[in-house]
Amino acid sequence: MGRNIPSVDRLLIKIIPPVLIAVVILLVILNPEGAANVISDMRTFVTGKFTWLFILYSVIAVVVCIWLATSRVGKIRLGGPKSKPEHSKFAWYSMLFACGQGIGLIFWSVAEPIMLREENPVIPVGDAGPAEGAMVWSYFHWGLTAWAMYCVVAVCLAYSHHNLGKTLTFREATVDILPKWAQRGAGVIVELLAIIATVLGLATSFGFAAMQFSSGITSFTGLVSSPVTWLIVILALGSLTAVSAFFGINKGMRRVSETNSILSIVLVIAVFVFGPTLFIISNLSQTFGSFFTNFIPMSFWTDVSTTAQPLESWQDSWNGWWTVFIWCWVIAFSPFVAGFIARISRGRTIREFVIGVTVIPSLIVMIWIGVIGSSAIYYDDKSGGGVSSSVAEETSSGLFVMLQSIPVVGGLLLVVATVLVATYYVTSLDSGTYALAEFVSSPKKSGPGFRVVLVASIAAVTIVLLTLGGTAVVDTVQTGTIIGAFPFSFVILLMIANLIRRLIKRDKSIRRLEKEVNDPSPTKRVEFLPSGEAVLVSESGPGVASETDPSGRG
Repeated sequence: MGRNIPSVDRLLIKIIPPVLIAVVILLVILNPEGAANVISDMRTFVTGKFTWLFILYSVIAVVVCIWLATSRVGKIRLGGPKSKPEHSKFAWYSMLFACGQGIGLIFWSVAEPIMLREENPVIPVGDAGPAEGAMVWSYFHWGLTAWAMYCVVAVCLAYSHHNLGKTLTFREATVDILPKWAQRGAGVIVELLAIIATVLGLATSFGFAAMQFSSGITSFTGLVSSPVTWLIVILALGSLTAVSAFFGINKGMRRVSETNSILSIVLVIAVFVFGPTLFIISNLSQTFGSFFTNFIPMSFWTDVSTTAQPLESWQDSWNGWWTVFIWCWVIAFSPFVAGFIARISRGRTIREFVIGVTVIPSLIVMIWIGVIGSSAIYYDDKSGGGVSSSVAEETSSGLFVMLQSIPVVGGLLLVVATVLVATYYVTSLDSGTYALAEFVSSPKKSGPGFRVVLVASIAAVTIVLLTLGGTAVVDTVQTGTIIGAFPFSFVILLMIANLIRRLIKRDKSIRRLEKEVNDPSPTKRVEFLPSGEAVLVSESGPGVASETDPSGRG
């Protein structure tokens, strides 16, 4: 029931993103210092002027998720009243967690608690000192609010696609709230932003995953991490992802995600049992309580003192280093994470969807950080700052240094953690490829060959970034991707408003439409009006009766 995209618009959506991405990468490689300065200035502008916007957006995401889960709209089933879930709960949780935060959590579960030990606002300094605040802010940045930001975007796409029959694109979830004359142009812009954010986000993350995987290999083999190592890692992970993408969600992504979950459980339990168990239990109890006590103050903290005069650099703002940075990164990742979550969630009620995408992963995140982060703080104190110095030298090495300190099973856990870095990124790239294929090929469905080509293209961009520009270029493009979250945040806010409008206006005619859209009857088909809007056509006997969309919106 989505709009029939004019051939010119389709051509623009396919051609402009790769051209723009190639130009940006070329400029960064030719003049890395100049590009870094320009992007840093832009980041300073966004941080100095719009911290309040990102804070407000994060709060709106949480509030909307609460409304969806507790109101009568929570009973709406994605895919119509008769639809059934396509995946078991374990497979569903595994896939959405793997694509949403797997690699980020591996990277930051040690780095953030260690880096925030000396300075963290809002949290009162208790018996545990600043370390308590470091843990609580880590829960906050990777827990409920981040998942609510993914969830609210995903439910917009899921309801639009599974219930209203629209294509699984940001364009179709957004533009019908706009005036008719603006919908076509706005649709192209929205889709371009989503595609560019997805490609650059996946490519830069691929670069960091390659570096962290290399750090893991170094930790138990002694091999030196180098551009050659990165190249081999990218080719290996890219090949594994291509195989997963080729076999599809059910055979590829699902199996790798379930493997991730099992290995993650093994890692956390082993650290808990063989690590500082008593310290972990005590720290979990204390920091969990502090998190729930301080959640609202943290959610609204804008660092108002930095607005008294113009910000000279984003580095002068604590939020610029942390909350704004992470919220921007979540927004930049929303296109592919939310798109993939929406795709695999048919058959769930909105209430089940929201709880499954926010509460369950948040608890997993908090337990993960509570166990891994507490162990890092414990061994950092025991080693006289050994973990801190390693993180300061190379952020990605913190996890492996901590694991080396665990008696009996430390060496084995190094291997498990290194494998997890690989498999978590494979699932992230796999889910991103599915979403990107949907954005580019919609309304047609992409084939496995096309998804493999997309994986190869993203791997090629990553190789160019790392081998020609090195880590400095990857850092610059990553920051540029974050800057791209600023305009995209307005798209998401517009999409949320459109979802609320759709749900509030949902009446008998809309409910009938949801049933008809999901009716597999061969006597019904979709036809497009000259305006590009879709209508359902029922064939009964020799005559044809037209059933237009009862909502009047196509």
